[in-house]
Amino acid sequence: MIINKSDKDSVQKTAEVLKKGGICILPTDTVYGFSGLVATKKLLPQSSTDAEIRKIKGRSETKPLICLIAKPQDLALYTNDVIPQHLLAKWPGALTIIVHTKEETPLAEQAKLPTIAFRCPGDQWIRQVIEEVGGPIYSTSVNRSGQSVLEEEGAIVEEFEKEVDLIVNDGDKKGALPSTLVSLENGQVKIIRQGSVKIN
Repeated sequence: MIINKSDKDSVQKTAEVLKKGGICILPTDTVYGFSGLVATKKLLPQSSTDAEIRKIKGRSETKPLICLIAKPQDLALYTNDVIPQHLLAKWPGALTIIVHTKEETPLAEQAKLPTIAFRCPGDQWIRQVIEEVGGPIYSTSVNRSGQSVLEEEGAIVEEFEKEVDLIVNDGDKKGALPSTLVSLENGQVKIIRQGSVKIN
């Protein structure tokens, strides 16, 4: 199924697909991303959407996918790390923060992982989708493993329409930078990837 982000019911349609365990290609404030609902103890506890996304991309590595959350304060549900204020000031926005996993995290599949990467995206539409589904969603760039990120909606549809449940069109994303990626170690911020948000 292909819909436009500008459609009045696009948030509801997207949320419905995600809540059923479907895989979507969604526009973000950076590039288009593969998304699926993150398994929690209440939502899709047996979900394998991350494995499905890896299968489509052809990813052989086990690196965890980024989790998108609806609002900055939701991060406290998943980590006990104290986030520096200058980082939180960048949210919502194109900044991904790797934090240590809370012992009693509600995330089912991530509970055994020592760290998880989170982002509160700057795009209001996708935050509304996350609110509607009631939990975080995965996001990773739309491309085959080892190939360039696809920036044009026509190319995305041609390549992946038959492999995903929903594509939400929002125009081309030419020249869009990925999110800046940082980690927290002993209270210190380490820049792993400098993207569209500048961190000093």
